[in-house]
Amino acid sequence: MTTSPIKGRHLALAGLLLAGAAVPALGQQDKPESLLPPGFDEPTPAPRPAPSVPAPAATTAPVAPAAGPTPSLTLSLGNDSAPIGNSAAAEELPTGPVDLSRYELPEYARHSLGRVGVLAAGNNPFPAKAFGKADGRVLAALMQRLSAPVASRWVSIALRRALMSPLDTPAHINGADFAAERAWLLLRMGEANAARAVVNDVDGENYTTRMLQVAMQVSLATADPGGLCGIAERGNQYIHQRGWALARAMCAGLAGKPNEAGQLFDKARGATPASDIDNLVAEKVLGTGAQGRRAVTLEWGGITRLTAWRWGLATATGEEVPLSLYGTAGPQVRYWQALAPQLSPRQRVAAAELAATAGVFSNAGLVDLYSEIAEGDDANSTEGGVARDLRTAYVDGDVNDRIKAIQTLWTEATTPRTQYARLILTARAASWIPADAKIAEPEKLIASMLSAGYETKAMEWRSVVPRGSIAWSMLALADPGAAGPVAYGDFDAFKDAASKRRAQLAFAGLAGLGRFERSDAQRGAAALDVQIGAQNDWTRAIDAAGRRGDSGMVALLAAVGMQSRIWDNVTPEALFHIIAAMRAAGMTSYARMIAVEAVTRTA
Repeated sequence: MTTSPIKGRHLALAGLLLAGAAVPALGQQDKPESLLPPGFDEPTPAPRPAPSVPAPAATTAPVAPAAGPTPSLTLSLGNDSAPIGNSAAAEELPTGPVDLSRYELPEYARHSLGRVGVLAAGNNPFPAKAFGKADGRVLAALMQRLSAPVASRWVSIALRRALMSPLDTPAHINGADFAAERAWLLLRMGEANAARAVVNDVDGENYTTRMLQVAMQVSLATADPGGLCGIAERGNQYIHQRGWALARAMCAGLAGKPNEAGQLFDKARGATPASDIDNLVAEKVLGTGAQGRRAVTLEWGGITRLTAWRWGLATATGEEVPLSLYGTAGPQVRYWQALAPQLSPRQRVAAAELAATAGVFSNAGLVDLYSEIAEGDDANSTEGGVARDLRTAYVDGDVNDRIKAIQTLWTEATTPRTQYARLILTARAASWIPADAKIAEPEKLIASMLSAGYETKAMEWRSVVPRGSIAWSMLALADPGAAGPVAYGDFDAFKDAASKRRAQLAFAGLAGLGRFERSDAQRGAAALDVQIGAQNDWTRAIDAAGRRGDSGMVALLAAVGMQSRIWDNVTPEALFHIIAAMRAAGMTSYARMIAVEAVTRTA
C-alpha cells in the first residue's frame, strides 16, 4: 500500500495512539515547557523536600501535596491585631479555636474531578464523552506534543470548544492533570481566557503539581498576577523555582504588606542583580499594592527575549512591551495581547486582527474594538481611519459606497494573514450587501461572510455567481442544505480555471463532505493527484474516531494534522481525512467552514 504524503510528524504523533511503548510512563510525561526566563528553573537555597504525589485513578480525588493535618487556628488578640479605636469590640472577639468548616464549600458546591470544564455562552458544548474511551495518558501526550497554533481558524475554534467543554475524565489520568493539559494546550493556542476558565473549574484543594505549573502560566498569560496569590505558598513549597518565591513577594505587596513584601523580594532574588528585568517587573507589581512605596522604571534596552513572565507582569502594571520583542516569542503571545483588558483598544487592535485568523477573536469582537477606537481619543489615528471606513461599510445607505469602504479595508492589508483578518473584520458588513451579478469579485464578499460563519447570507449568492467559478466552489462547500452531488462538469470547469493547489483543496473538501459520486471522486483524485485512499497511523486514527463519533478526539487529531502556521504545509490528503472524519462524527458545520477556509486562504 502506498504511503500518503502527509507530513512525517503526523506519523510520529499518531503513533502515540497505539498501545504499548509509545505511551510515556506516568511521572515521565513532559511538563509544560517553561515560559519563564533562564534561571527560574534553578532551585532556591535550602529547598524543603517536595512530597510524592501519587497518580490516583480518574474516579478518585487527587492527592494534594501532603502538609499534615490542618492545625487548629487561634485568633490572637494582641495589640497588633486589635481593632483600632474599638476596644469593646476586641473584647467580644472569640478566643478559642476557629471552626474552619464554616468557611468551607459544602459538598454540593464543590467541583468534581470526574467532569471538568465550562459552558461558554453562545457555544454548544461538546459531549461529556467526546474523547470516547481514549486512555488519558495518550490524550495527555498528544496535547503536550501538539505544536500550536495550527493553520486553520476553524479547526482552532472546534478544538477550543472541545477543550473547554465539561468533559468526563478519562481513565489513567488524574482529573486535575487532565484539566491542566487542556489548559496548557489552550494557552499555546493563544486562548488565555479559555485556559483560565478550565483551570478555575478545579478546586484549589485538588491542585496537583502539574496544575500548579499551568495555573502560573495562566496567570501570566492573562496578565493577572493576583491570580497567583491563592497558590503562591503551595507553589513555592513544592516547585522550587525563583518565580514562585517572587510570587510570594508580589502577593504580599498586593495585600498591602510592604515590609513583608520587601523582605520576601530580597530573599527571592537571591544573588541576581536588582536591575535584572525579571526582578524589576515583579518589583513593579509588588509596588502597586496598598502602601506600596517602590517606584520602578522598566528599561527594555538590551532585552533580547520576551517571556510570559516579562509580558504578563509588565502588562499587568500598564507597561507597553516594545513591539520588536514580540518577534522573539511565539505568536500566541500576540493573541494574549489582543485579549488583555489592561491595554487600550489601539494597543490591542493589530494583535486582535492576527488573533482573529487563529480563531481567538471573533468578527463581533473586532468590530467592537474598532468602535471603541472611533469613540475614544484615538479617533484621529491610523486605527481611527480604519474605524471610520468600517462604519461606512456598515451604515452608509448607498450600496456602492459600502462596497467601496469594504474594498478599501481589504486593500490596506499587505500579508496573507492580515488579508484574511480583514475578511473576518468585514464579514457582517459583507452579509448586508444584496446579491447582485453585476458586483465585481463576489468571491471576496462570499469568503468574508463565510470566514465568520454567515452561511445563510452567503447562499443568497448561489443564483448569481458563475458555475465553476471560485465563488461557486465556496458556496458548493458551504451549502448546509446540499441535496445531491456536485456535477463533475462544474467542478471540471473550476479545476481548469483555478490553480492546481486550490483545485486540490476544493476537491478534498467536496470529497470529504460526500459531494461527489464515487466514480467522480476517483476521477478527480486521479486528475489532481490527491491520494485520498492512502493510509498511515494518523489517517486510521482520525477515520476511526469519526466512525465512533468521538468528536473531541476528531478535533484534537484534526489539529495534529494541521501543525503549521500557514496553509501551504497542509496537504489535500490531510484536509480530506479531517473533513470526512468531522462529517462522520456529526461535526458537518465545522467541516464545511474548514473546507471553505482552505479555498479562501490558498492562491
